[in-house]
Amino acid sequence: MSIVVTGSIAFDYIMDFPGYFKDHILPDKVHVLSVSFLVETMRKMRGGTAGNIAYNLALLGEAPRVLATVGEDFGDYRQHLAASGVDTSLIREVAGEYTALAFITTDRADNQITGFYPGAMRRAGELSLADLVERPDLVIVAPNAPEAMARYPAECRARGVPYVFDPGQGLPMLSGEQLVACIRGARCVIGNDYEMALIAEKTGYTPEALRELAEVVIVTRGEHGSTIYDATGRTDIPVAPPRQVVDPTGAGDAYRAGVLWGLLRGEPAARYGRVASLAATYAVEVYGTQEHRYTPAEFAARFREAFGEAL
Repeated sequence: MSIVVTGSIAFDYIMDFPGYFKDHILPDKVHVLSVSFLVETMRKMRGGTAGNIAYNLALLGEAPRVLATVGEDFGDYRQHLAASGVDTSLIREVAGEYTALAFITTDRADNQITGFYPGAMRRAGELSLADLVERPDLVIVAPNAPEAMARYPAECRARGVPYVFDPGQGLPMLSGEQLVACIRGARCVIGNDYEMALIAEKTGYTPEALRELAEVVIVTRGEHGSTIYDATGRTDIPVAPPRQVVDPTGAGDAYRAGVLWGLLRGEPAARYGRVASLAATYAVEVYGTQEHRYTPAEFAARFREAFGEAL
């Protein structure tokens, strides 16, 4: 069984602000907003939605292929992914470009402000799933160049390939009509509660109503767990208790890897939702999106510890 992961590959500059954004933003002055946050720490890390999802899938025992565009500075990152068990053969290097850059600042309440420079990702629309010789068993369409995000769902439907649609940070770049077209026929659509509210505003479809378009709809709520809507109804997924909370960046991508793992195997929502929850917990316990590690045995033991059942 094979999974193709599409989306961004980026270098993340992760910064921690020791206060709360809300204390420095005046609601009646947002039209003339001018703020600066003095951060305590900053690290350059490997990231991007496709890179993060693929890394977590490899930890779960898969060998995902990544379809993405990167810059000339990608060499060490490629080696890292390959050494982790990710197939990088479909990643195209763009001459004269940098790999995408994300500048992420997190406050004490885990709120985040992100600036994103797309770099080589702007060329992602030149890649096509139709060019793949081997038909994948599952594809995820994660945040990417807008033309790529809008086209890949149609290419999946044309080839009869199940796909997961995860618009995430790419939501502002897609119209309501494009979102409906992308979601219609999806095996699954995923978003956090804010993103789902934005989808509802753009399309008129609430998470429950999105089931008219997609087989499975998943709403994540950070420390409050997640909810999965499918043919069996609503399933609420608890959080796997973290041993420490260091950095929430990348938790959503780790969660998505768990969902892909479960959908590929036909697992029930209660099962793969808990796998996704634990995968996300591992991510928040370290600084960076691809710095956590575990063996299958360690994951299974922690799963039993968190949920009281065998994996």
